[in-house]
Amino acid sequence: MDKSYKTPDLVVDIIIEKDNEIVLIRHKNDWFKDKLGMPGGHVEYGETVEHAAIREAKEETSLDVKLKEILGIYSDPKRDERGHKVTTVFIAECVKGNLKGGDDASDANWYDANNLPFGQMAGD
Repeated sequence: MDKSYKTPDLVVDIIIEKDNEIVLIRHKNDWFKDKLGMPGGHVEYGETVEHAAIREAKEETSLDVKLKEILGIYSDPKRDERGHKVTTVFIAECVKGNLKGGDDASDANWYDANNLPFGQMAGD
């Protein structure tokens, strides 16, 4: 029996909101370099998606967050040009910290949720 098979990557994205604003990061690596996007990243082996979301938010924004709800799970195999990725998107609120980019983010800022710069954003 052939046990070689592919599985999609499991990732998380986090919408951190406050006063009708959300956090966007500026990617500093690879495919999406200099594009804006939500904080997020890969779920590590042995980690829950909830823990991955909290960890990724801290690594990329320096903020401690509280997860409020799941917005959705997105799994279209063609949604990411880098390969098949399944993402759980969380809505979170900042509980403490000073916003600054870190890890895979060269910068992080608050943006008006009603006036997002979609032309500068990466991914779907």
